[in-house]
Amino acid sequence: MKRSSLPPLLPLYLAASAAIFLLAFPQRGEAQLTEADYARAEQFLSWNTTSLVYGATAGANWTEGDRFWYRNRIRPGHEFVLVDPQRGTRSPAFDHARLAASLSQAADTALTPHRLPFRTMELLDEGATLLVRFSGKEWRCVLATYECRGLEPRVQPVANGIRSPDGQKIAFIRDHDLWVQELETGEERQLTSDGLPGYGYATDSQGWRRTDRPVLLWSPDSRSIATFRLDERGVEKMHLLETAEPRPILHSWAYALPGDTIVPMLERIVVHVDDGNLVRLQVEPDHQRTSSCCGLTRADAWADVEWSADAGLLAFVSTSRDYKEVKLRLTDPLSGEVRTVLEERSPTFFESNIRSGGVPNWRVIAGGREAIWFSQRDGWGHLYRYATADGTLLNRITSGPWNVLDLLHVDEDEGWIYFTAVGREEGRNPYYRHLYRVRVDGSRLTLLTPENADHTVQPAPSGRYFLDTYSTVDTAPVTVLRARDGRVVLTVETADLSDLLATGYPFPEPFVVKARDGETDLYGLMYLPSHFDPEGRYPIINYIYPGPQTGSVTSRSFSAAPRGQAQALAELGFVVVQIDALGSPLRSKAFHTAWYGDMADNGLEDQVVGMQQLARRHSFIDLDRAGIYGHSGGGFASTAAILRFPDFFKVAVSGAGNHDNQGYTYYWGERYQGLLEEYPDGTDSYTSQANHLLAERLKGKLLLTWGTMDANVHPNMTLLVVNELMRHNQDFDMVVFPNRGHGYGSEPYAIRRTWDYFARHLMGVEPPAGYEIRRR
Repeated sequence: MKRSSLPPLLPLYLAASAAIFLLAFPQRGEAQLTEADYARAEQFLSWNTTSLVYGATAGANWTEGDRFWYRNRIRPGHEFVLVDPQRGTRSPAFDHARLAASLSQAADTALTPHRLPFRTMELLDEGATLLVRFSGKEWRCVLATYECRGLEPRVQPVANGIRSPDGQKIAFIRDHDLWVQELETGEERQLTSDGLPGYGYATDSQGWRRTDRPVLLWSPDSRSIATFRLDERGVEKMHLLETAEPRPILHSWAYALPGDTIVPMLERIVVHVDDGNLVRLQVEPDHQRTSSCCGLTRADAWADVEWSADAGLLAFVSTSRDYKEVKLRLTDPLSGEVRTVLEERSPTFFESNIRSGGVPNWRVIAGGREAIWFSQRDGWGHLYRYATADGTLLNRITSGPWNVLDLLHVDEDEGWIYFTAVGREEGRNPYYRHLYRVRVDGSRLTLLTPENADHTVQPAPSGRYFLDTYSTVDTAPVTVLRARDGRVVLTVETADLSDLLATGYPFPEPFVVKARDGETDLYGLMYLPSHFDPEGRYPIINYIYPGPQTGSVTSRSFSAAPRGQAQALAELGFVVVQIDALGSPLRSKAFHTAWYGDMADNGLEDQVVGMQQLARRHSFIDLDRAGIYGHSGGGFASTAAILRFPDFFKVAVSGAGNHDNQGYTYYWGERYQGLLEEYPDGTDSYTSQANHLLAERLKGKLLLTWGTMDANVHPNMTLLVVNELMRHNQDFDMVVFPNRGHGYGSEPYAIRRTWDYFARHLMGVEPPAGYEIRRR
């Protein structure tokens, strides 16, 4: 018999090593992830999971008589559904099979009933005629006979324009001036004539965001436009190099940074379209600010600006450069005379809506005599009613330790205000949104959505009905139509998750931990692999987005597409967590401003203590193998995490991070870090938050990624980190995405490299070589 050539104790050593490895890497006996493992994780990527959910959302497209239609995902494809609230009916918007057959013949092509080549439609002639657009034509179908004919558009609408409320005109920018196009005739008229580069009209140039669409607000009668002339002359430029053959292409544009002396300013105007009269408002130029985060527009409308119903009055809010002072102003659009009716200051930053992307929560009512105003002056976001004549507070409308979220509708005839709010219902998740109504005088506050769930609410333009989709992270969405008293008129959709669940897709697990103070509740989600073994030991990875305008979790509704592709990453054999830490919104003002002026905080201590609490609760969490990843603000935070907590976080993957907010857009840093202050020792108020100044602290494995054409978060901030890491002789990794903007993080290659990095350096196994993720 052949004798072993191994030393006598080596077999015992190898056996012990194998046992340790099996504990560290549950359910596998090999030191490698396989293509099958990656394929199983890939099926949980958002573009694969969302296609397996049917009837989950019903975004309303409102028409006359409070009717609305929506496009609904079903197993064969999509269907168009029409809802008539007054009749209490839900039915197909048309006969899909007959329409497909008729359009196939008219367009000389082959169409199937539930894969029609359009996503939107119009119902004309009180619903008797259907208008759709595809293949460069308009198609009109008489629904009584399903006779369809294609028409070449008589007028090609100008691209990147804003349509007037009556649908007859489009306002657009050409050569820095404002123009309108008459859609009936195609005639184009120039409304301004002195626009210049860097000094144009309605210009959407916000540094971090630029488009060719004008920023403006049409009057309700479609006869006037409220907009501005943007003065960017002298604003410092930002530069990017587009990779090209044979030479790169230089891109330069105005991009103000914290502390800059010259910043963009808005000169407010009203243009009367019929006669071309331009009225300059009699007010000093405003900073390029909105009283709620983020950007100047909401949908296609200029935010913080409101016309009266008769177009005889224009209201707007001016916000100071540091976001601490706001003024509600009224103007006569014919004379340009302006008066300030209300002012408020905040010690940190003022917000008129605590939801990122929310429409500012103020309205001028009663023919301009009164205003509804939003304030967090007592530490919570509430509504107040003022007289505009002298700024007198008439009454407080809402109060208590909870927040108004969105002011949806004001019924002046009946005296009701409809709004969503968070945190009011005891014993419920404080992030759950509910619909309420209250009298203008603050009486008779009523909950209209009693279900213990998160509610997404869309009001009808008339305010008579509300479309309500409610769910939780682990229950299927239900969509109902409610009357204005909250009564359910019709169940519109109940989502079908059966195909998704058949793949083994697990719901995330909600949890509550304490913040760094040991008292404040923090809410989060935990994602486990579908093959989870409670007796195993799993590395833990934190997906982070610190805000401050939103948090890591974002939504408490059901979603088959969690942020950071968290479920797909967990499927590889990780525990993935998301925690909304101190500094994120939707709680008290003190919660949201917990680290105002110290953006380096990023809520990281809360993330650490939260993960520690979870590890004490769950023996399957291996806290010695803790990782973190994020993009944009999450890229900033994940790099900060591995540099500020080097003994806790062992691996970080950081994408497109704003690693030094002095190099990021001034609208961001000056809101959350404050105005730049220089100190006698040569430092300034932004020095403490810069990641590159901490490069020598790196102990673990760090992967940095960025896009070379990222006009939002400039690559320069990541390169500052790279330079300092090299100066300190640190080992690190990086992946550069040529000609990519800010959103490359969802690309398959970026996802695969993230998976590989955590597999190698946190799990300690080798990923399958060159695995290719495919996107539908």
